[in-house]
Amino acid sequence: MSLTRRYFLKSAAAGAAVAATGVHHLQAETSPVSRSSNEKLGFAIVGVRGQGNSHIRSLVGRDDVEIRYICDVDETVGRKRQAEVAEKQGREPEFVQDFRKALEDPSVDCISTATPNHWHALVSILSMQAGKDVYVEKPVSHNVWEGREMTRWARHLGRICQCGTQSRSSPSLKEAVDFVQSGKLGAIQYAIGTCYKPRKSIGRLDKPLNIPSSIDYDLWCGPAAKVDLYRPQLHYDWHWDFNTGNGDMGNQGIHQMDIARWFLGEQALSPRVMSIGGRLGYVDAGNTPNTQIVYHDFDNAPLIFETRGLPKKGLDWKNGMDNYRGSQIGVIVQCEDGYVVIPSYTKATAYTNDGEAIQTWSGGGGHHDNFIAAVRSGDHKDLNADIEEGHLSSALCHTGAISHLVGEKATGERIASSVRGNARAADSFERMASHLDANGISIDDPVLTLGPWLEMDPQAETFVDNASANALLKRNYRKGFEVPVCPVS
Repeated sequence: MSLTRRYFLKSAAAGAAVAATGVHHLQAETSPVSRSSNEKLGFAIVGVRGQGNSHIRSLVGRDDVEIRYICDVDETVGRKRQAEVAEKQGREPEFVQDFRKALEDPSVDCISTATPNHWHALVSILSMQAGKDVYVEKPVSHNVWEGREMTRWARHLGRICQCGTQSRSSPSLKEAVDFVQSGKLGAIQYAIGTCYKPRKSIGRLDKPLNIPSSIDYDLWCGPAAKVDLYRPQLHYDWHWDFNTGNGDMGNQGIHQMDIARWFLGEQALSPRVMSIGGRLGYVDAGNTPNTQIVYHDFDNAPLIFETRGLPKKGLDWKNGMDNYRGSQIGVIVQCEDGYVVIPSYTKATAYTNDGEAIQTWSGGGGHHDNFIAAVRSGDHKDLNADIEEGHLSSALCHTGAISHLVGEKATGERIASSVRGNARAADSFERMASHLDANGISIDDPVLTLGPWLEMDPQAETFVDNASANALLKRNYRKGFEVPVCPVS
């Protein structure tokens, strides 16, 4: 029996037990539970090496929370975090390599997870099936289909599921969004997200990486293809492998993609999308673009996303990174009568078209605080970054990647010709070409991939008349690690 079937049956049985006993911890189906503010919530943290450690820091030592489980496939990392949590909260959490064991414990109310992307959907859905509320890191999914299934399961089971796009809990950004959407700068003309972040080569081995015995590699792979790795490092560099990650657009850029969509007010996927990009400047074991433009052609105003992992010039990291109109890792929202620059998760400044500052907003908020408040109310509408918001922004990253994956190599001349009739796309490409030239990378030869314009049905979340692109909306899952289909569409 597959793990998803086993846990679905177990959660159904737990739901029946709840009806008989009134114990809230394993509540399932469609009835959200409101929890008293005096009740301490039990957490299991799943995936604790990097961002998962930030989850620990947000939660450990709180009066209203107890971390009861540390879960990580890397026992060395997990044991270290177990000791750190024990010291800070005065009680040692249990360590397990397989998070599914923590789901069996009725004292666990919430799962906070920061595994690699390919595990996000399965951790979240199994947890919700077991009656737990979930905080899942961005991107919420590894592909478009997963994100929609996560949303369906959350609604079907009445669970709270928060996406780790922390900007959504920033009061300053909320005020800036309200300012723009109220029309104070006129109609929005376009939004540009920028992820200009240094990404050096991850190297390449001539023989498979030796996985330490402290790591359960089969479990680490989970839903992804179990293959030999030819990069020197297992951890973190999975971001640059499409088998497990989503490149920098789905790693750092998901934050800026989400902010841009928030300002635009779009609540569906774009009806047309295309990509231009490649992995340039070095040859390594990665296969995701380090240089990319993704153009989402929304009806009201386009959302353009630019990824640059190379430095300003000369492939010399001492030169720093490019900056476009005050945005390095940020968003520019251009309106008729001015524009807003959002250079961080907690700050935004509005300008006239002449560059005169009009208003600045600053200050952040507690994203886990918001999650805990929603868990206590039992109402997903209290979330700042509900799973559906996370799904839509993550899926914009995925559809952009799909255009890249079904594209073909083209010369710079051909690419320039293809975007000549679109002023915004042409401007982005011209600046990309100048950036690559400054780094000594010629695009006279076909080194960049030109993705096709993909037409999408935003309601069905499928591409129109493109079987190759539609095949990439969902992955082939390893046996025993299949993401379950929600019975309610």
